[in-house]
Amino acid sequence: MLVALHTPYVDSRAADLSLTLGGPELPALAVRDLDLPGGTRLRLRLLGASHQVVLGGLTETVACLPGRPPHLPDTLHDETVGYRFTATVLRPVGDGLRTRVAALRAELADDPYALVGVFPGDEDAVTALAVRPDPPGGTLAWRTWHAYPQTNELVLTETVVEEL
Repeated sequence: MLVALHTPYVDSRAADLSLTLGGPELPALAVRDLDLPGGTRLRLRLLGASHQVVLGGLTETVACLPGRPPHLPDTLHDETVGYRFTATVLRPVGDGLRTRVAALRAELADDPYALVGVFPGDEDAVTALAVRPDPPGGTLAWRTWHAYPQTNELVLTETVVEEL
């Protein structure tokens, strides 16, 4: 689902992001509740400061959070709760960011397991989330993309969680 957001985005570059597990649901600009095959419920949330995914008692927030120093780890594995997270920052050359974001918008616009928000002022200012409805047995997985055209950065994250 592609949505036009009507507020400027808060974070301005990849280095402003941090990962937080737990905590409350923050005010959202758009929300998509999903019922996945197998009966699992998951909530995708676009924030003015990036995204949240809510799965049962797990809340993943990747955002620029006031009062919290930025820190987005390349990897985080917490096997005690079955959580694996990876993040990569890309700096495409030439028109690479524009090309990648256009393809992402086209690919996910009608995906029943995705939520894509386009911020005003630049069609390449995008935050997108997509759930894999059929990951390997016993897991759930989602990917996110955070595009920063002003710094030519694209942040990719991937999360895999053992079913709760």
